[in-house]
Amino acid sequence: MLISQRELEVLKLIADEYTSQEIAQRLFISAHTVLSHRKKMMCKLNVKNTAGLIRRGFEDGLLTISNKTIYHVDSLEHAA
Repeated sequence: MLISQRELEVLKLIADEYTSQEIAQRLFISAHTVLSHRKKMMCKLNVKNTAGLIRRGFEDGLLTISNKTIYHVDSLEHAA
């Protein structure tokens, strides 16, 4: 694995739309450390931004879509 276990935790929380401050509170680290993990992952995965991190996370199998976040077109049409 190219990234550390801690970096993977941060990546998953980024993908779940947590802010750096929220990630810091959840993992009992500083917001600066969260930003450091993000920068290190961007370098290791050779991407330019957070969107690239998420894309590479899915491409490399580090991130998956859970059942609770999968929506079917039918349910979205009926919800409107």
